[in-house]
Amino acid sequence: MAPKAKAEKAEKAVKSPGKAVKPAKEKKEKKEKKEKDPNAPKRPLSGYMYFAKHHREELKKTEPGLSLGEVGKACGAAWSKLDDKAKAPFQKEAEKDKARYEKEKAAYVPQDD
Repeated sequence: MAPKAKAEKAEKAVKSPGKAVKPAKEKKEKKEKKEKDPNAPKRPLSGYMYFAKHHREELKKTEPGLSLGEVGKACGAAWSKLDDKAKAPFQKEAEKDKARYEKEKAAYVPQDD
């Protein structure tokens, strides 16, 4: 390595007491996020999400002390224990929502800014 390159690397190094010298991380440029169109159709919910909506309300009534994470875990566990027959009404609702989304998506014309 050339002396000039070593000097540049040493300048970029981050020093902390009692630790080895680490090279500084170069920051990447952030990409600008594309703004979401507020008029765009909302994505359809899955069968699980319809189940979770329904089941979450019941859990809050029966066990009001559960945290948000615990409620999510309980909903997930309950969903995985359900058989296909019990999941059917939620899946049917999800299919209706998907049809709604497809219809809205076909009619949607994005705005050009």
